[in-house]
Amino acid sequence: MTSEVIIDVQPKDISIALLEDKQLVEYQQEPRVEASFSVGNIYIAKVRKLMPGLNACFVDVGSERDAFLHYLDLGLQFGSYEKYLKQVASDRKKLYPIQKATRQPDLPKDGSVQTQLKVGQEILVQIVKEPINTKGPRLTCELSFAGRYMVLIPFGDKVNVSSKIKRSEERSRLKQLVQSMKPKNFGVIVRTSAEGKRAAELDQELKVLLSRWEDAIGKVQKTTERPLLVFEEQSRSVALIRDLLNPTYDGIHINDMSVFNEVRDYVSLIAPEMTGIVHHYTGSVPIFDNFGITKQIKSGFGRTVNYKRGAYLIIEHTEAMHVVDVNSGTRIKKENGQEANALETNLGAADELARQLRLRDMGGIIVVDFIDMNLAEDRQLLYERMCENMKRDRARHNILPLSKFGLMQITRQRVRPAMDVNVEESCPTCHGTGKIKSSILFTDQLESKIDRLVNKIGIRKFTLHVHPYVAAYINQGLISLKRQWQMKYGFGVRVISSQKLAFLQYEFYDAKNQFIDMQEEMEKQN
Repeated sequence: MTSEVIIDVQPKDISIALLEDKQLVEYQQEPRVEASFSVGNIYIAKVRKLMPGLNACFVDVGSERDAFLHYLDLGLQFGSYEKYLKQVASDRKKLYPIQKATRQPDLPKDGSVQTQLKVGQEILVQIVKEPINTKGPRLTCELSFAGRYMVLIPFGDKVNVSSKIKRSEERSRLKQLVQSMKPKNFGVIVRTSAEGKRAAELDQELKVLLSRWEDAIGKVQKTTERPLLVFEEQSRSVALIRDLLNPTYDGIHINDMSVFNEVRDYVSLIAPEMTGIVHHYTGSVPIFDNFGITKQIKSGFGRTVNYKRGAYLIIEHTEAMHVVDVNSGTRIKKENGQEANALETNLGAADELARQLRLRDMGGIIVVDFIDMNLAEDRQLLYERMCENMKRDRARHNILPLSKFGLMQITRQRVRPAMDVNVEESCPTCHGTGKIKSSILFTDQLESKIDRLVNKIGIRKFTLHVHPYVAAYINQGLISLKRQWQMKYGFGVRVISSQKLAFLQYEFYDAKNQFIDMQEEMEKQN
């Protein structure tokens, strides 16, 4: 299996696509300008309100809605953190080293939030779940700094090795090695990717993680602003590569120079031999169109998802769960009967569903209504197929066998809102009224806007993005419409086909790839 990461950087957002054997399996999108409360960010914040009935509190981290912190998420070492924060705040000039801090007794598991916290108290918190719908972020006081080979835990005292490393000799080697190099008052979780790595590589990453902790606590010491972001998790593109990069990666393609440099520098740090797979995409066609991602997004999202031979899934989202219905659709029945047809349809649905869970990042409870099967061995085969497909999923999950009603229940870790891409297109010309100008006049409308750009606004170099069918019409012929425009308005006029646009939709971009809102310009003119 080969893997590729495609990163599309736009002025307002950044989209990341993971391809496995050219098939889209993960898709993430995050804003570039708005405040983002991402998983892994650490804040020095204040307790806003205690909720004794929930044994929890609400914390102000700067989000629109207060973040939620349960007593059990304070962590066993909350007392050590609390005392250390007081020591740090007592001297704004010299940082009190954590290695000299005295560890406090573990927090009792059956305690009350009222005995540990008070309104206005400053605490160090880390986001473990992003804001979802009407809920604010979910917090923990058990801080961690994730790297490629290990996770650093301040005020921990143990070295734990990933259970996916099976060889006992390797587990012992890693545990002894990390135990000998970690400082006092730190714990470490050794990740699966550390298997077979040399001491120098592990020591280098440990130093990087320690520097992140020192930077974070240094901000706490020197700044009185509250709430304050003291550690920001790496961008989602770097975090994805950190967790997934392996020798099967064929390429990482990025259409923005600054993000390209960021990713290349990180890959050169963690895997110097793979620096060559990071490429800066400079093609004229949009990067997602070039790698066939736009079409997969259009077909992979939405309420109905087609898969093999006319069969399809219907996916519905509710506040409490996701519901999936499997339909055979227009499939032709197999010669050996309905049972074989149901089994083949269900196995195909299991393959597509495992991809959809990763693609949409669906979390919480997922209930799947498969086509009924009478044979117990067929139901067991379907369950095993689903378990096998889900092995590639990084999120924690649990799958139950089919119930007597033919339902499969899946729980999947939810740390951020499910990815929901609206694939339905509204008419860009009539805006839902149902009435448009004659389509034969569409190119005349485009030319009038080009004329306004060049002769009135003064923008002589720009790119016009249109639907591929429209682009083909504009480019056809020896003296094409595009060539006529260039002869009339200058060779700064470029036409690019874009699969994400509707049939009569268009977008203008300047030489710096900044969007030009010509609809607004026309309204001002009128």
